[in-house]
Amino acid sequence: MPKALAPGPLVIGLSGPQLTSADAQLLQHPAIGGVILFERNFVDADQLRALCADIHALREPRLLIAVDQEGGRVQRLRPGFTPLPPAAAYGRAYAEDAGRGLDLARSGGLVMAAELVALGIDLSFAPVLDLDYGVSEIIGARAFHAQPQAAAALAGAFMAGMAQAGMAACGKHFPGHGAVAADTHLTQVIDQRSRDAIEADLLPYRRLIPEGLASVMMAHVVFPAVDAEPAGFSRRWVQEVLRGELGFDGAVFSDDLGMAGAAAAGGFVERARRALDAGCDYLLICNDPDAVRATLAALSPAAVPLPRHLALLARPVGQVHGQLGAARQALAGCLA
Repeated sequence: MPKALAPGPLVIGLSGPQLTSADAQLLQHPAIGGVILFERNFVDADQLRALCADIHALREPRLLIAVDQEGGRVQRLRPGFTPLPPAAAYGRAYAEDAGRGLDLARSGGLVMAAELVALGIDLSFAPVLDLDYGVSEIIGARAFHAQPQAAAALAGAFMAGMAQAGMAACGKHFPGHGAVAADTHLTQVIDQRSRDAIEADLLPYRRLIPEGLASVMMAHVVFPAVDAEPAGFSRRWVQEVLRGELGFDGAVFSDDLGMAGAAAAGGFVERARRALDAGCDYLLICNDPDAVRATLAALSPAAVPLPRHLALLARPVGQVHGQLGAARQALAGCLA
């Protein structure tokens, strides 16, 4: 029988494709709320389905299982999955024919989500809401468009496709990562723009939050015009802007606390505490088991608000399967 246990804030990576007894014990710690999957956790569809079932059987409510499956170069699960275009491909189609671009984005969201939900995965960290300013090393073709209105429309269509398959969406990286060249995986990143200039990056969030955006991932970017802290450690960004000004009441994820852009906040335990204090609900530690253990040992008891957690758990919708063939064909044409 699953253990009745409220979800905690840590979302962690696992080492391999099967759930070990040590993994199972770790995932029943009250500070754990979910798992993020990577290529190392995937062999084939049957193995992945079994892994997800084993994780979900541990607790009630079940742990969140998430993955980065945006499309393009950020598609963690590939063999046996439909190749997905990068978001920029939908933007190029939109520039030629807005209706076709939106239809393709909706198809991309549907196919991506349906294939994951069928295997037991709850959430893909998508869509990217960053704007393509033509300078970022890490965003680039992951962005739908340079113009905020077009990016919002395309991301909204992608989100609608996800919802068709029973998957919630996660907009990232708040408030925006597209206007700086450097990569927060590798270094501290500072965006020197004024608060007025950053307003364009907020427009997709302003549009999609009322349309049901269930979660947001914070950026590790520093915006000195607003706060000296990286956005994911900033009460100003999380509490005052995202929750207050934009009215967002869904789940807030930190980006991976192992990234270099998070290092200015201190060691892993301090990063976790500061992200929680800023208002993040979930904290990602993707690739460092020692950091997970240290953080679990040091964190005070905390739980993710249950409505936010439940809103992210996938709800399979059987009738979408008849639409997948046409959607996959459309995406193949987009990749050609």
